[in-house]
Amino acid sequence: MKYPLTVWRAMLLATSCVLLQPSGFVLAAQDGEAAPLAGTRPAMNALTAQSVGNAQGIAASSTLTTATPVAESQGNVAELMQMIRDTKLNELRTTYNGSYGASLFFYPQEMTYYVALFQDKHFWRVIKSEDAARAELIYADFVQQTAQLADVEIRRTQLLAQKAYIEDIIALSEDRAKRLQADLDVARAQQAKVNDYQRQTQTEAAALHLEKEKAQAQLRQVQGEVLQLQRQTESGLPLQK
Repeated sequence: MKYPLTVWRAMLLATSCVLLQPSGFVLAAQDGEAAPLAGTRPAMNALTAQSVGNAQGIAASSTLTTATPVAESQGNVAELMQMIRDTKLNELRTTYNGSYGASLFFYPQEMTYYVALFQDKHFWRVIKSEDAARAELIYADFVQQTAQLADVEIRRTQLLAQKAYIEDIIALSEDRAKRLQADLDVARAQQAKVNDYQRQTQTEAAALHLEKEKAQAQLRQVQGEVLQLQRQTESGLPLQK
């Protein structure tokens, strides 16, 4: 996504930042510039530059420490920032990979191209060329480098998301386990009550069975007496006192 140079200029006038050189990254020397050694950082210039890489475009910000124009000795980064502040450039291309990005700018007045490499709000490499084909090749190389540099960052983002997802699943599973345990505790408590009730019922049933047997024996006895009395009555025999 491209921003009008007026936006670039406004952002440049907002704040200042420090130029960064990522540790362990070496770029080949181009246009007479010496490539920094791996694990080193370039020193701060009088003009500090900042570029913001995000999904909506680049915003750069820097301020001059003095009122004098940027000197040529300050390098291509400072020159690019000055030209952005002066709204002299057209943004032709910008590519993002994670927090890394590459941009291609064009200065139509001198038919000059600026290719910039940045990471996490900081420009750290700018190549200037009057050859359009060479500028495109440098830009393509920078884009490839951003893709390689962002691999670990992207992987980390994916792993963080996977970790958070697994943690959510664990939380849901633990909640499910707690619910099942609660149901199991209720079932066990109820089962204990049922078992007590069954034992009590069986005891009562056994007692009732004995009482029933006793009642049946008593019933048989009474029925026998009734039968005997009935027979005596029917035979006309005197009742025994």
